[in-house]
Amino acid sequence: MKYGYFDNQHKEYVITNPKTPTKWINYIGTLEFGGFIDHTGGSLLCKGDPAINRITKYIPQLPSSNFKGTSFYIREKSKDGYSVFSPFYAPCCVPYDVYECHVGLGYSTFINETNKIRSEITVFVPKGKNVEIRIIKITNLRDEAVELDFIPVVEYTHFEAMKQFNNADWVPQTMQSKVSKRDEDLLLTQYAFMRKDSAINYFSANVPIDSIESDRQIFLGENGYGDWSYPKKLNDEHLSNYEALRGDNIGALLIKAGSLKPKETFSFMTFLGQTDSIEKAWHLKQTYKNIEIVEKLLEAQKLFWEDYLGKFIVETPDQNMNTMLNIHNPYQCFITKNWSRYLSLYQLGLGARGMGYRDTSQDLLGVFHADAENALNICRKLLQVQKQDGSAMHQFNPLSMIANIGEAGEDERADFYSDDHLWVIQAIAEYLKETGNYEFLNELIPYYEKDKNDQPLKYASVYGHMKQGVFFTKHTIGKHGLPLLGWADWNDTINLPNGSESMLTACLYGIALKELIEIAKILNEPDDVINFSNDYQAIKKTFNEQGWDGDWYVSYFDEDGVPLGSKENQYGQIYLYGQAFPVMAGFAFFERGKSSMKSVKEKLHTKHGIKVSAPGYNGYNPKYGGITTYPPGAKENSGIFMHPNPWAMIAECILGNGDQAYQYYSETNPVNKNDIIDIYELEPYVYCQNVLSDEHPQFGLARNSWLSGTASWMYQAGTKWILGVRPTYEGLMIDPCIPHIWDGFSIQRTFRNAIYSIQIKNPNHVNKGIKTITVDGEKISSNILPIFKDGKHTVEVMMG
Repeated sequence: MKYGYFDNQHKEYVITNPKTPTKWINYIGTLEFGGFIDHTGGSLLCKGDPAINRITKYIPQLPSSNFKGTSFYIREKSKDGYSVFSPFYAPCCVPYDVYECHVGLGYSTFINETNKIRSEITVFVPKGKNVEIRIIKITNLRDEAVELDFIPVVEYTHFEAMKQFNNADWVPQTMQSKVSKRDEDLLLTQYAFMRKDSAINYFSANVPIDSIESDRQIFLGENGYGDWSYPKKLNDEHLSNYEALRGDNIGALLIKAGSLKPKETFSFMTFLGQTDSIEKAWHLKQTYKNIEIVEKLLEAQKLFWEDYLGKFIVETPDQNMNTMLNIHNPYQCFITKNWSRYLSLYQLGLGARGMGYRDTSQDLLGVFHADAENALNICRKLLQVQKQDGSAMHQFNPLSMIANIGEAGEDERADFYSDDHLWVIQAIAEYLKETGNYEFLNELIPYYEKDKNDQPLKYASVYGHMKQGVFFTKHTIGKHGLPLLGWADWNDTINLPNGSESMLTACLYGIALKELIEIAKILNEPDDVINFSNDYQAIKKTFNEQGWDGDWYVSYFDEDGVPLGSKENQYGQIYLYGQAFPVMAGFAFFERGKSSMKSVKEKLHTKHGIKVSAPGYNGYNPKYGGITTYPPGAKENSGIFMHPNPWAMIAECILGNGDQAYQYYSETNPVNKNDIIDIYELEPYVYCQNVLSDEHPQFGLARNSWLSGTASWMYQAGTKWILGVRPTYEGLMIDPCIPHIWDGFSIQRTFRNAIYSIQIKNPNHVNKGIKTITVDGEKISSNILPIFKDGKHTVEVMMG
């Protein structure tokens, strides 16, 4: 069953059936003010930290038909009384003639036709503003006049969202709703009584408001036993105008359109925002009361995305690949860079999770080409939560810069994650390749430790932070000479006792050293070049001496020296990342790389993606930790964990296997899931975190979309490795590794303020290899393009 289609001309996905297997969402605004809106009009909004400043109450675990955060009712008056429906479909679930949810770039537009009443509602947050605006246009398609009323509704949560669930006495006593009037105009305001910063939520419209409701029990009726599908208060001509000074606060506005003539359209807007005073709320409302002004703000947002996406445009023989790489994948990378793991349909930002160190470092890799300076500011924050010993705090709040060490702090076995601090070195290296701004390496940034006055104890240059990171790993090793695992590496669910070692962290250490060798050369630091080179060769030698299992690499050694990810094991005999990363780090000799990736295909590959490990553990084992808490085939326990799938694609490209890399890419491209949504279930326009594997009875079912490192790595696998256009310290490299059946492809790529128009031809149908490159009509001897300061430059590449 199809639930919608891709509209590439308008850069949208159009949902045409509201009964998707799970809620599909889109993001509006930023962490400063914003959240997500689902495909039936429910939204979760916050200003700043979602844990302590949430605005709407959105509970994903409720049935999909329920009211969630926000909605909109249309009421028709007839001689027999009133009838009600929602143009969002939920929560009324009245049959419709037309339903469309246009998932756009930073906005969603809902089109509905029910009983010949057409509605068009666009929801977005203007760039840099703290208000959600809904542009609403209602048209009478009948041949006779109709009398209509409109009721937009929001349900508030307590600002500190967890309190809504763990203190059912105190929270209702603090919730306050009041009306502020000026002449015939009004604002419905809402706040929690115990707020030190005087934050006020406001809800209003740019047209006269007949009446309001602020108490959920009154609105639903029957002492709260009424139903969101048809609130009993909508049977009354007016809402009660009651100002709730406790209880379950909502905001409902009754707007009377009166009689709409045939083909007449009634247009208005609603405003839901937060500010620190009623005066500012009134000012913001007056600023945006003109619909033409707001539509210009929406158009400016669309122009922003035209420019952003225009930094990298591809045209390949695979239209579904084009759809992802030109629109939805870079959009998802941008959203993930903004939100990290703060607020999603699956991770609700209610605890201390905030931004993960490794998560954020990897997210940045997908945006440097188009948003380098904003991404650089996040790099600075990452370095500020690195500790003096070179390790890093596991997660942090980018607003308060308060950090913690995650689950490692809850277990006496370890107080660090072995990989966190190494990922940021990759991020900084990618920024330098993209921009050439080596001055950044001299910038002084503090470590995380503070004195009693909350002042940093020590500063280091960016280069110093990077060196300290590899220093920590070099001197934190186990009995095999490999990096100690700590609480975990990238795979959070492998939690072995102290003394265990991580092969993945060894690879990340190797990659960091390779980058630092090149950076030290640029900085003219010959001693560092020698030291980093020696360290790289030493860990490569140790890795190969200790880790080869005959056909693939093991992934861990426990505290007793017993390998995990080995033929010796009953469960978890092979790990995907344990094979891909040795190739990526340059540790795997060619034949070993071919053998280990062949083992990946034979033992881990499925038609829906590559499993992260196999076979799955069948039952909880406290020695191995979190991985054994899942049933076989789910998440990290032999599930198709999507995040490492692009690592396999990159490894295959390094080995020259373009057909295999492309096959893996196509099998995991969500666009290709559009026709099997009843199996896959999630949005076909974004990547997810995990898919159930063939070891689970629901093989192919996906979960945890949007805020996943899959987005950044898939974008890199597609653009930098399969299409093979990637930045280096010397310039833009051309190194495609494509399916042999392709005749070629083209790319337009902005790099350091110049535009490169690249045409790649493959007349001999090879996977990899460059015969000739010409730039502006002149042949060059290297596959690294010269760096231009500006202008548009034509590049012709002949593979062979």
